[in-house]
Amino acid sequence: MKATVVRAVNAGFVSADLEIAAPVGREVLVDVKASGLCHTDLTMSKFDLGVPFPAVFGHEVAGVVAEVGPDVVELAVGDHVVGCLVQYCGACVKCLSGKVFQCLHPESTLRAPDEPARLTENGTPVTQAFGLGGFAQQALIHENQLVKVPDEVPFPQAALLGCGVVTGAGAVLNTANVQAGDSIVVIGAGGVGLNAINGALVAGAATIIAVDIADDKLTKARSFGATHVVNSAEVDPVEAVRQITGNGADAVFDFVGTRAVATQGLEMVAPGGGLYLIGVIDPTSHLDVHQVGLIGSQKRVQGVYMGSTTAKRDIAMYARLYLEGRFELDALLSKEIALDEVNEGYEALHDPNVTRVVITSL
Repeated sequence: MKATVVRAVNAGFVSADLEIAAPVGREVLVDVKASGLCHTDLTMSKFDLGVPFPAVFGHEVAGVVAEVGPDVVELAVGDHVVGCLVQYCGACVKCLSGKVFQCLHPESTLRAPDEPARLTENGTPVTQAFGLGGFAQQALIHENQLVKVPDEVPFPQAALLGCGVVTGAGAVLNTANVQAGDSIVVIGAGGVGLNAINGALVAGAATIIAVDIADDKLTKARSFGATHVVNSAEVDPVEAVRQITGNGADAVFDFVGTRAVATQGLEMVAPGGGLYLIGVIDPTSHLDVHQVGLIGSQKRVQGVYMGSTTAKRDIAMYARLYLEGRFELDALLSKEIALDEVNEGYEALHDPNVTRVVITSL
């Protein structure tokens, strides 16, 4: 099958012909119909973060079940499915308490080291990043990482559900538990940040402030439901947020991921509120906090992984809300590309007018 492979750290995405194994156990063979480009895959391809190379990335996957392993119980051939990079066993204490995103044995969704690889190139194993590997014509995925969605959801929109949507909206609805009437700030009005705005609308937040340095992104944020926008390149964003809210926001979501932005985000938080760290532009960045000040203000700082998502529940919910016209996905899609255009697709994401890029020609 055709795939796009990264052969070494920062070597770029190149086309290749790979062999894919038949499904065993609870594995599901998916004919990929759409695969979204996420910055996480680009970061993983550029830095040595523990992923063995060569590797196939792509973790926003939507497609049709082509074949199932003998132990699969939830899916059948012909089902439309969405992949999610949350890997979980379903049996550890975290999973049994409903926190599958904190699973103690995520490796249970993968083949054991002594088993044949799922992907090979001329007999040499190729890593399937996050257990998904969606930059390919087919993907072999454990059923725990797949969610059935209605056939009416278009594949490009469905692909976005697996990461960008659950990460952004989930940070608001699951991690921060935003309530009706709350005030929130979304720093970084890109694809994931827009989903946080979507989530805030679902939660009934009264004040939704989008902060960015690009007016085009802020305009789109307003169309998604932001009640206020702040261009942090033109004004002091902390002061602007305080003027809008009075004493800060109940929840601030950082989708950028630099020390300076996180520091500003903490200053935007109202007493008793929380700063939620999601974005990672700079993997080396860190945040300094004043311990006594944090105690006195009762502020929270929390890292968020995949929007604290239970994929089987949340992806199905967002798909339903989309079909009911209550969750915006169509406006997230900016560009559709072919499988061999991944490098060009990531370049296109530098354009502030481009929100999400999805591979649809495989």
